[in-house]
Amino acid sequence: MTGKIFMLIRWFCVLSVIIGVLDATPMVQVIGKGNGVFKGHFIFNLTEDLVGWKMQIDFSKAVTGLTSPVGLEFVKDSSNETVHYIVNKDHTGIQTTKNQFDIMVEGKTKDGSVPSAQAILQNMGHDTYNVPTPPNNDGTKYNYDEVLMKSIMFYRAQRSGKLPANNKIPWRGDSALNDRGQNGEDLTGGWYDAGDHVKFGFPQASAVTLLTWGLLQYKDAYEASGQLDDMYDCIRWPLEWLLKCHTGQNELYIQVGDGNLDHNFWGRPEDMTMARPSFKVTSDKPGSDVAGEYAAAMAVASMVFKDKDPAFSVKLLNHSKQIYTFGKTYPGIYSQNVKEAGPFYGSDEYKDEMAVGAAMLYLATNNTQYLTDAETYHQHGNQWGQSWGSKFTASMVLLYQITKKDVYKQDIETTFTNWLPGATGPNAVPYTPKGLAFRTKWGSLRHAANNAFMALLAAEAGINPTKYRNWAKSQIGYILGDTGRSYVVGFGVNPPSHEHHRAASCPLIPASCSHDFYDMKYSNPHVLYGAIVGGPGPNDEYDDVRSDYVRNEVAVDYNAGFQGAVAGLKSLHLRNILD
Repeated sequence: MTGKIFMLIRWFCVLSVIIGVLDATPMVQVIGKGNGVFKGHFIFNLTEDLVGWKMQIDFSKAVTGLTSPVGLEFVKDSSNETVHYIVNKDHTGIQTTKNQFDIMVEGKTKDGSVPSAQAILQNMGHDTYNVPTPPNNDGTKYNYDEVLMKSIMFYRAQRSGKLPANNKIPWRGDSALNDRGQNGEDLTGGWYDAGDHVKFGFPQASAVTLLTWGLLQYKDAYEASGQLDDMYDCIRWPLEWLLKCHTGQNELYIQVGDGNLDHNFWGRPEDMTMARPSFKVTSDKPGSDVAGEYAAAMAVASMVFKDKDPAFSVKLLNHSKQIYTFGKTYPGIYSQNVKEAGPFYGSDEYKDEMAVGAAMLYLATNNTQYLTDAETYHQHGNQWGQSWGSKFTASMVLLYQITKKDVYKQDIETTFTNWLPGATGPNAVPYTPKGLAFRTKWGSLRHAANNAFMALLAAEAGINPTKYRNWAKSQIGYILGDTGRSYVVGFGVNPPSHEHHRAASCPLIPASCSHDFYDMKYSNPHVLYGAIVGGPGPNDEYDDVRSDYVRNEVAVDYNAGFQGAVAGLKSLHLRNILD
């Protein structure tokens, strides 16, 4: 419940008496300056630390011109001049029980007398948003229905643009409503990338591809968990934005926002004031990697929406074909041509994205030219892993699903031999003492989760099904709590509460937010349900610290393969294949 401290104040010319409620023992000193001008102090002995605050003052008569020498923000009630609100500015938001909290105000009454007043102090660091937990009707170790529901909630919290009337994240509002292309095109919508507010098209499209592929493969899991409609809604939001980004036959917007400007700002997306330039690839500055990924996301989505929304499905497929042709006709690496993307999501290859895009288009159209292209683009042999920038694991799985050729089976088995425990040699993936396949320190959990999803898909195609499924289950189990703690915000035992996420760290609107909330020791005021954090180090070491963006940031690509793998495990249980 939102913390509130009440006090009743009787204003006199020099000194007033205060009646404190709860454990607060506030005092006030008031000096009447004549002609209705008064100066006073609201002094609280706090019973809890404040992480952003708001005070409502109900005066006995109309008061005008409220000010404060410490730079507070005053808001008058729209209906009259007797109710006023004060909210913290940046540097006054965090207040502790160690010191008295003194709110100084000055004002004037219209009739020349000194008013009495009643005040309520509200701690804006308490989020009242509680999410009911669905029952675990499966009897599995972890409640997969709850995980799917909350992962979808995370994606809702990442939404940019004009939010729908049924917005289910009450601490998020409309934002970035002026996002435009270089010629004024509407680029509102989509997802913010991570704990920041840039819209990076490359990892966003990659996340949509994996999420939608998971829905295509494991629709039964979403149906049984009661999340099917919400999942359609989840992926449609970024798909609509990806479609907006295709502004010409050979023109594709791939980023909105400047990463450096954005990363200098700590606050809500609703409060952004910095410039948000947009960037695109064209025939002169091509990006086959990002084009292939956009095409893949739209192609697989066209299959998912074929019965749900036929018109939307056709639109997606038409754009997918055009974008793929653009990427094929004008080969190039997008981050070499859009320098602003390079420091954040730089690419060094485009054939993997084009292979996945072509394979998805073949599944959607049955046009053999796409299959030929996919096989031509694919690179055989061991693969580093599946990520926003590396897709050959996905292409080998897709091509084996389609063709059943031994060469793709060999690719899969070679790759997973190096990923599973017991591997030796230079390509072997090391493991933490508690069993996480540790590919790299930056987002260690998402790499394990992505490849767990790939392993489940390979198992569906008949490759080492028992071994791959058990391994995938072990990696997802590590994330959900097998080590004694959960790495999913708002789920399980001892989940993260200081994740590196600007909006979640800010107090409730209208309290001001600033870099002070980045440095604070307190848990984030808002629970970013369903987000997986970057994850532990090579020895399972992990500190829930907001400033550690390597281990504690969240991102739209982090949850994508993870959610697909959870859906896969739910589906296997429904089919009595894996408990």
